[in-house]
Amino acid sequence: MLRTIFLAAVLFSLAGPASAHPGHEASGFLHPFTGIDHLLAMVGVGVWAALLAVRKPASGVLVPLAFTIMMAIGAIAAFAGINLPFAEAAIIASVFVVGGLILASVRMPMVGAMTVVGLFAVFHGYAHALEAPAKAAGLYVLGFLVATALLQAIGFGLGRAMLRRVGNLGLRALGGVVVVGGALALITQ
Repeated sequence: MLRTIFLAAVLFSLAGPASAHPGHEASGFLHPFTGIDHLLAMVGVGVWAALLAVRKPASGVLVPLAFTIMMAIGAIAAFAGINLPFAEAAIIASVFVVGGLILASVRMPMVGAMTVVGLFAVFHGYAHALEAPAKAAGLYVLGFLVATALLQAIGFGLGRAMLRRVGNLGLRALGGVVVVGGALALITQ
């Protein structure tokens, strides 16, 4: 548990400026760490999955998996030249929605939760893929999908640790951190 918190702290300290896409030089794996909005959304999905897994353990895997799969579909849309308008707005909205769901301790059926996170994930994957280098785009996408799974696992671990140590109130506090972080990202962009 302490290792999870330490790893999360290290990863948060590596995050770049509060900008969705500050540069194109990062690898696909590093890209989700360079925008606070992506970072908060992905960790938030893991935290929310921890909340949902209390009643439905499969949610702990299937909700984050839905996010990751739909990110891949968003990347495919970008590579296919499909234009997804308002992608940046959807990304920041994902931070507020996921944070709000955690803060309000919303428990919904697993399919509904998968749908909510999946919808937002399309925009995250689309935005990441738009910044993929012409060469090795497949490795770039694989990198950001692996990073996404890692961030969600960190969020899940933080959520579980908070539930064990402090209970639902602690988990809800994490939702508040996600919302406040989203507000800071929005005003600094």
